[in-house]
Amino acid sequence: MPLRIALYQTEGTPGDIDANIAAAEEAAARARAGGAQLLILPEMYLSGYDIGELAYELAEPAEGPNFKRMAEAARRHGIALLYGHGETDEEGHCYNTATLIDANGRRRLAYAKSHLYGDEERAVFTAGATLGVPVDLHGVMLGVLVCYDVEFPEAVRTLALQGAQLICVPTALMVPNRPVAETLIPARAFENGVFVAYANRCGHETQLVYEGLSTVAAPDGAILVRAGKHEEMIFADIDPAAYDAARRLNPYLTDRRPDLYNGPT
Repeated sequence: MPLRIALYQTEGTPGDIDANIAAAEEAAARARAGGAQLLILPEMYLSGYDIGELAYELAEPAEGPNFKRMAEAARRHGIALLYGHGETDEEGHCYNTATLIDANGRRRLAYAKSHLYGDEERAVFTAGATLGVPVDLHGVMLGVLVCYDVEFPEAVRTLALQGAQLICVPTALMVPNRPVAETLIPARAFENGVFVAYANRCGHETQLVYEGLSTVAAPDGAILVRAGKHEEMIFADIDPAAYDAARRLNPYLTDRRPDLYNGPT
């Protein structure tokens, strides 16, 4: 059976975690009513992205109170949630994290963004030290990256080599970067034989204007669905078996020459 996913493209409410959790509850109900088993929310969804040092102040440890509220929402609506948020550790570091909670409220995966974008991110966040390992969700192997990560081919390729069939990317792609959504995302899907689900923000936030254009691309490079510029929920069915022929026609993973790729670092 295909995995039905929903991407919620939203402006959110910067600095207001309560409002964003309430909106996630409503979105989860709508996504489940549409048959989705997974709802993907944007980068730094809980607190907002372009909020400077406030992102650190609003971050919490793993499985903190806000996590518990999101886990309860997942249980209540019977849907897995992937959402972006700030996460702190015992040493006081803050990470730009995406957490996957399954429909039973269990924390299945937490990935800290490893490629930080610009001085603004580096002033608040610590880069993650691993790309993580894909996990099984309803029979589909799912990997996670955050925003800028997907623009590095090595990151997507690493997850694909680890068995990922779907790579989910909470993002905050701002203007003027349309080629990332329109060109790069389908290319990443095609060159790795995977689905890529790219869930962006829309509208504006402090100094930034977001592109929207949330996208789901298939292993043959086709666009399954793409949002416009405004708030929207989009759906796609992820069926890896339907693309077996496409992967056979493009055997990039098996035809690699890793012995040639040890160039300058």
